Amino acid sequence: MLELTMASVSGTEAGATAGMLMADAPSEPGTVLRVGRDKTVCRLVTPEDWLFVSRVHLEFLCGPDGGWQVTWLRGSQPDPSSEVRLMSGEYAQPLAYGGTVPLPRGGNGEIVIQDRTGPRSVNVGYYHEA
Repeated sequence: MLELTMASVSGTEAGATAGMLMADAPSEPGTVLRVGRDKTVCRLVTPEDWLFVSRVHLEFLCGPDGGWQVTWLRGSQPDPSSEVRLMSGEYAQPLAYGGTVPLPRGGNGEIVIQDRTGPRSVNVGYYHEA
């Protein structure tokens, strides 16, 4: 099981969030959870006017062994207007535009989509139940 929580955070009001959303899915091969602005394909949807987040920005995919990975999908622009970081405990790594990283099995952490042009972010917490 993969559990996701998402908060849209605006720095204009310190600590203010635009809402907390949750989604989960069983760890069955081929299962997909998406994060972005497109309500038709994303389980976690960001505010529509937050254009630094693509229509479909992050894709969580369960592999054949029940392990999950996250991909920052390339959008229509050659250069992104955001930065994405994967954080787990004290470990942090940037996620490359178009890149994929595995999530630790039985672990938890956070993926942060940071607007490069303003004090806004989308924080996606994850818990991968072993």
